[in-house]
Amino acid sequence: MTEELQEQSTANETPEEMPDEELLYDLADLFKIFSDTTRIKILYALMGRELSVSDIAEATETSQSAVSHQLRILKQSRLVKFRRDGRNINYSLADDHVYTMLNQGMSHICE
Repeated sequence: MTEELQEQSTANETPEEMPDEELLYDLADLFKIFSDTTRIKILYALMGRELSVSDIAEATETSQSAVSHQLRILKQSRLVKFRRDGRNINYSLADDHVYTMLNQGMSHICE
């Protein structure tokens, strides 16, 4: 979420003005990323830890090919980051915002 949008609205306030159309478009795109169960599984597998593609595939019971494809989408959306360790690549959540979005979403549906 951009600083502009954060300034316009906090958890208990309504924005005074509608955010710019481009910001709304970007926000809608971000939420589209969360519309795939495999991507959600990958994000949950990465909560609080760093994993390789094979470890993610095992944790999510998904093929390595499918995991690699979804990781590419998650990287492009800046939801995951990677770190090279020699020949290995390890993935983790990009930042605490991703963790918060997952927790808030789960809290919302469990109410």
